Amino acid sequence: MAQEAGMFTVPKTIGSVLCCKCGILMQPNAANMCAKCLLSEVDITEGLQKHVVIIHCPECESYLQPPRTWIKTQLESKELLTFCIKRLKNLNKVHLVHAEFIWTEPHSKRIKVRLRVQKEVLNGAVLEQAYTVEYVVQDQMCESCTRVQANPDQWVAAVQLRQHVSHRRTFFYLEQLIIKHDEARNAIRIKQMDQGIDFFFVNRSHAGKFVDFVGEVAPIRKRNDKQLVSHDQKSNNYNYKYTFSVEICPICREDLICLPPKVAASQGNLGPLVICTKVTNSLALLDPFTLRHCFLNAEQYWRVPFKALLSSRQLVEYIVLDIETVSSEVIVGGSKYVVADAQIARVSDFGKNDIIFNVRTHLGHLLNPGDYALGYDLYGANSNDIELDRYKGLVVPEVILIKKSYEEKRQKKRNKPRSWKLKSLNMEIDNSTRGRDHEEKMDSEYEQFKRDLEENPELRFNISLYQNKEYQPSEMASDTDGEDFPSIRIEELLADLELSDEEMEDGSKRE
Repeated sequence: MAQEAGMFTVPKTIGSVLCCKCGILMQPNAANMCAKCLLSEVDITEGLQKHVVIIHCPECESYLQPPRTWIKTQLESKELLTFCIKRLKNLNKVHLVHAEFIWTEPHSKRIKVRLRVQKEVLNGAVLEQAYTVEYVVQDQMCESCTRVQANPDQWVAAVQLRQHVSHRRTFFYLEQLIIKHDEARNAIRIKQMDQGIDFFFVNRSHAGKFVDFVGEVAPIRKRNDKQLVSHDQKSNNYNYKYTFSVEICPICREDLICLPPKVAASQGNLGPLVICTKVTNSLALLDPFTLRHCFLNAEQYWRVPFKALLSSRQLVEYIVLDIETVSSEVIVGGSKYVVADAQIARVSDFGKNDIIFNVRTHLGHLLNPGDYALGYDLYGANSNDIELDRYKGLVVPEVILIKKSYEEKRQKKRNKPRSWKLKSLNMEIDNSTRGRDHEEKMDSEYEQFKRDLEENPELRFNISLYQNKEYQPSEMASDTDGEDFPSIRIEELLADLELSDEEMEDGSKRE
C-alpha cells in the first residue's frame, strides 16, 4: 500500500546475536541460546514415561484399558496409537505435537512410538524435542476368552434367529450385513440350524445389542426368557442363562402376496395381489398393475400377519413376444418402473402348444421382444390360499412377471470364476440335517443369491464384495461380452488383504 502511494518505507530486518554458550551467530530468542545449547541445558522429557507395560489378549486381539475395559484394535492403527498415548502419565506437562509408530518385529512383543513434544523453558523460549516410548506387550487372556477356553459351551446369552420359509436367501444376505458391520465379534460360537442361525454370547448386553441390530435390518418379533443356573444364598447372587428368540418375517423379496382384506383396506384398498420389492426393517409392497405401493413396518405386519402366495422358488421362465408401454416412467421407492402390456409364452411350451398370454407388467422399461422373464404362473397354479378366497369376484391374472431373466446368457459363462467373492461367518453345521440333497440345495440357493447380487445394485449396496484372487485378468474380455448382461464393476470391489507371516517377513527384508 505504501509503495503504491509513493511513500518511503523502511525495510524490516531481523537482527542476529551470538549464543551465550557457544558463540555462534543465531536469531535472538528469550534465552539467547542456540537449539543445541538449549538441549544440553534443559531436557523437557525428564519425568515423562519412556517404558510402559500393556496387557494384550492374544485370542481376541484386544488391549486392557485399566481397570477392566478391553479395547479391540489392530496393530499400527489410529485406535492403538490413541490407546498408547492415553497410557502415558504426566504427558499434560508438555504439548504433544506429533506421534507415530516405529516399526518393530511382530513377534518381539514390543511397540515403539515416537513422540514430538514442546515446552516453554528459560525466559519463555519454546523448545521442541522428540523421544521414543517403548511399550512391552504382555499376553493375558480377557475374562470372556478365559471362559471360552475353560469351557466353550459356557455361554450366558443365546440368540436364536429363525425364519419359517423353504430357503435361506434371507440368512445369506443377513450374514453379509453382520460381516460388514462386525456385529458377531462378541459371539463365542455360531451354529447353523435347519431354519436359522444360533449365536452364543458371554454377556447379556452383547446379545441385546445384536438383537437390536437385526431389528434394524429386518422386520422381526422377539421374546426373551431366562433360566436359573445357580444361586448363592449367602451373597444373594443369581446366575441365569438368557435366551432371545427372534422370528424374522416370512415375506421375502420377489414374493407374490395376497393381502388380507383388513390390511388392504388400511392401505387404501391396495392390491390385493402385490409384489414384495424390498425388505429392510419394513416391507415394500408394489401393485404391478397400477404401481401403487406401501410400506409395512414390523409392528404393522405382526398385528395382522400373512404369508406369501407364491415364493421365488416357484418362478417360471417366459419369453417376451411383443410389448407395448402404457404409462411413462415412474420412480417408486428409488426404483424405476413402466407399466406395459406384454404378449408372452412359457419357454417350456415351445414345440408343444401355442398357448400365449396377454399380461400387464411393471417391467416395461427392461423388457424387449425376444427377452426372457421370470414370473408366477397363476394359470396353471393350484393355490389354496385363505386370503385369496375371501375376495369374491376377484379376477386373477394368468401370469405376473417379476424380473428379467439372463439364464440363456449365463449358459455361455458357466463354470467360469467370478471376479468377486463373499466372506462367510465361522459357523458350526448342524449335522442332523446334513445330507447330499441338503448340500446341493444349499449350493443352488447360494448361487442364486450371487446372481441376485449381480442383477440388483440396490441389494449389494449395503454389503462388501471382495476381489477374487483366483480370477485371471485374461478372462475379463469374456465377462464384458454383452452390454445387457449384469456384472459387478471392479470399482465396487474391496481388496481382500490376508498377509501371512512369510509375506510380512519378505516385506521387512525389502525395507
